[in-house]
Amino acid sequence: MSEYQYYEFLAIDQPLDARAQDEVRSLSTRARITATSFVNEYHWGNFRGDPRQMVERYYDAHLYLANWGTRQIMLRLPRSVVGLADVERYCVGEYVDAWTAGEFLVLALTSEDDPDDWDYEPHGSLGAIVGVRAELTAGDRRPLYLAWLAGYGTWERDEYVFDRIEDEELEPPVPPGLSTLTAAQQELAGFLRLDDELLAVAAEASPPLNETAYDRRQLANWVKHLAPKEKESLLVRVILEQPSAVRMEMLRRFRGDTAASADHGASPRSVGGFLDAAARRRAERVRRERARRAEEEARLEEQRALARERRLDELARDEEGAWSRVDAMITTRKPAEYDAAVALLTELQALAEREARTGEFARRSGALRQEHARKPSLLDRLTRAGL
Repeated sequence: MSEYQYYEFLAIDQPLDARAQDEVRSLSTRARITATSFVNEYHWGNFRGDPRQMVERYYDAHLYLANWGTRQIMLRLPRSVVGLADVERYCVGEYVDAWTAGEFLVLALTSEDDPDDWDYEPHGSLGAIVGVRAELTAGDRRPLYLAWLAGYGTWERDEYVFDRIEDEELEPPVPPGLSTLTAAQQELAGFLRLDDELLAVAAEASPPLNETAYDRRQLANWVKHLAPKEKESLLVRVILEQPSAVRMEMLRRFRGDTAASADHGASPRSVGGFLDAAARRRAERVRRERARRAEEEARLEEQRALARERRLDELARDEEGAWSRVDAMITTRKPAEYDAAVALLTELQALAEREARTGEFARRSGALRQEHARKPSLLDRLTRAGL
């Protein structure tokens, strides 16, 4: 298998100026570089740059693929709206990692698996997934939970990836809406190879998203109770800084203060319990699917049997005519007519078996073989058909 690596970077909040573009261009002469993107593919060799440093310095999102099974997404988020302490609750070893870089928090989500599953089309992948960045800045923790779940889901594919002590690890806060993922979240789950059964088990403890929705009156009441100095500070930031960042920060705080939180809900579940429940659910799904297939095959077999009986009934009404047609088809010496003759003889044999006249059929078919003994192609067809 030849080597393949794919690198893609996106600048979302702030396009790269000419100097920054020159700096990243010095890392690769073959990359397709614009003020907002960097894309390169390698069929041999390696990228000279460090993706981690590129995200810390230049880009808000990064996607990496390799045909030996590695997939990674990196997202750079403002620390003012996504705190490290909040994200760390969802970290899982090398699969979900986070660190700070100046005013930013960088989130790295990784999936490793056997290269035999290589069927991923990289072009456009980051554009489909990057929407989770805006969701995270708005306070939606579903992308984090999906990454945490996918990290531990690796255990089902590789029994040596975690120690048994991890069985007792408890899940982080369960966000609402896991049963109604956004398009970007569905793309992220697929990219990280999150098992559908594992997600279904997790969603059982996730309240519907609409239960945590807020209205304009609720938001106005929340703003009303903010301290006057804080309101002034926020207004100044809206004027002098990026208003979208301030908006996301306020929405995150509002959600945290008012939305129903899994922190106060049911007791967290263990990783081992998750994996066992997913395995049971998968086994039950497989059992139901096998039963469904068996029922469908039985139904189709019954239909085939009825159709066959109708054909034999029709054949019985003119059996001698059928033998005459067999003779006529053989006389043509055409391969297609030989095949048609063999098919009709097979039906005549079935009719004889149904009516307990197999001796008569054996006599007539034997006579037919003798009559056409110098037609090896026909005899071969008869033999292969069991005639």
